[in-house]
Amino acid sequence: MTYAIISVGGKQYRVSEGDRLLVERLRHEEGKTFHPAILMLGGNGDADFAAKGAQVTARVLAHPLGEKVRIGKYRPKKGYKRHTGYRSRLTQIEIESIGRTEKRARKPKAEAAEFDKPAASKPKPKTTKTTKTTKKTKAEE
Repeated sequence: MTYAIISVGGKQYRVSEGDRLLVERLRHEEGKTFHPAILMLGGNGDADFAAKGAQVTARVLAHPLGEKVRIGKYRPKKGYKRHTGYRSRLTQIEIESIGRTEKRARKPKAEAAEFDKPAASKPKPKTTKTTKTTKKTKAEE
């Protein structure tokens, strides 16, 4: 069984393919996929902490609200009562795949060099501005 430790929203989760998680609200839209940061990749008795070429694909399913949390303040014998509350904004994600990515074949250097060269341009002529100043001496005045 392959699993991964991923970091989403500042927290770490142990996931495997097909898992559904409720995490803190993400900026991704519903139905879109994203690739969370991988901290460790493991399975079959071994673990890889520096998982180069590994990729986890997750899909955003929904953006639900969490349970309502009620907060009450009370001071005895004073008639002071305050009630507030909030609901956490969450994102439900599903892990679609865990695996290594295939490296794309690079272009040969000869082809890449043709397109990387900038177009040659004519050098601009240099212009210099000269000004002549004369200093008068006391004898000339």
